[in-house]
Amino acid sequence: MIDAFENETFLKSLKKEMDACEMALEAVGLAMRRISEALPYYKWIGVYWLKGDTLRLGPYVGAKTEHTRIVVGEGVCGTAVKENANQIVGDVRQRENYLACSLDVRSEIVVLIRDDNGKILGQIDADGHDVEVFDERDETLLTEVAHLIAKTLPQVG
Repeated sequence: MIDAFENETFLKSLKKEMDACEMALEAVGLAMRRISEALPYYKWIGVYWLKGDTLRLGPYVGAKTEHTRIVVGEGVCGTAVKENANQIVGDVRQRENYLACSLDVRSEIVVLIRDDNGKILGQIDADGHDVEVFDERDETLLTEVAHLIAKTLPQVG
């Protein structure tokens, strides 16, 4: 297992693997798998693409979800877009607008994917089964991965 926080090699290796992919969705799926492998407390991780006022599920790793489309403003994912800000939720049971994907989920983090002009393209969403499992280190890592994803989109696929 790679220590994705302490080892800068993780992001360099991920970038190299993503660059080798022929299609953007393949690269995004690869990124989700690598994070899931490196950080086993990520029990579900995936990407939602922003299309108008709806987030649409893209590549993910984890249990199947019924939340394939989320309206902006709805749940933690929709709130991130509406507020134009990443979200770290220590205990989803404390959020009134939480969209339950699984009874096991206790923590959630959402990091926005932006183009070079700051326009929101989508987001990385991750769930954990323990309270307070995500912190600023996760946000920093996912922000870097979001940047890689944004750079991959116009280049391939």
